[in-house]
Amino acid sequence: MNRNKVLTSLQKIMPNKLLNQMQYIHCSLVSWWILNWGSQPLKFSEKSAMVFAPHQDDETFGCGGMIARKKEQGIPVAIAFLTDGRGSHGVNLDIQNLIHIRQQESLKALSILGVNSSEIHFFNYQDGSLSTLNLEVKQQIISQISELLKVYQPGEVYLPHRKDCHRDHEATYSLVKEAINQAGMTTEIFQYPIWIFWRSPLFILLKLQDIAAAYRFSITSVKEKKQRAIAAYRSQIQMLPYGFIKRFLNSEEIFFKSES
Repeated sequence: MNRNKVLTSLQKIMPNKLLNQMQYIHCSLVSWWILNWGSQPLKFSEKSAMVFAPHQDDETFGCGGMIARKKEQGIPVAIAFLTDGRGSHGVNLDIQNLIHIRQQESLKALSILGVNSSEIHFFNYQDGSLSTLNLEVKQQIISQISELLKVYQPGEVYLPHRKDCHRDHEATYSLVKEAINQAGMTTEIFQYPIWIFWRSPLFILLKLQDIAAAYRFSITSVKEKKQRAIAAYRSQIQMLPYGFIKRFLNSEEIFFKSES
């Protein structure tokens, strides 16, 4: 039984409140262990960076501290959102209004972190579609990412973890990796975890080789700034499960380094 079927089965037999509490405890324990025992410190780098996020808020949750620290030093950081974010509230809403709200929230959050609007790119593919793109559209988005990488030539690329327990997140990892290869560039790649600690409540998906690539990055000096940026995502905060946001309010961010 795969991880998605396990979670679905648990949701059927367990009250949401209890399941959320279990997930919160598991997430807290895993992140605590990685921060204190299963990772090595990541030194601040003056390399330019590009962050790829499937949805508006992933970049701030996963990399907000890193973004703020680099921008405070005048280091270029560009952001690319692959989807329009329409899937966060179900189907019974004004879709275009929700897309607009999420874009405006991302602009506000990233402004708090120091990113100019000219450095933010919206691809606007439909939320939830990245794992089921046909070959033509898949190549189109890979080419778009590749061209953007050629423009910015980032020394570091940040993208969701390849096992992040969300189809759009895992697809973003694959698409960006292919685009990096297509662009023929060499860059440092860091994966940021969003859902992986949360959506695998009874077991850890990460293998030993994954843990060996874990790094912790201090964001103490910009922690308050990241908190304000997270708060800018008002439409999303109310939709997230109990305790989910707490992991991202730590004084350190977790990244997993991968080969380019």
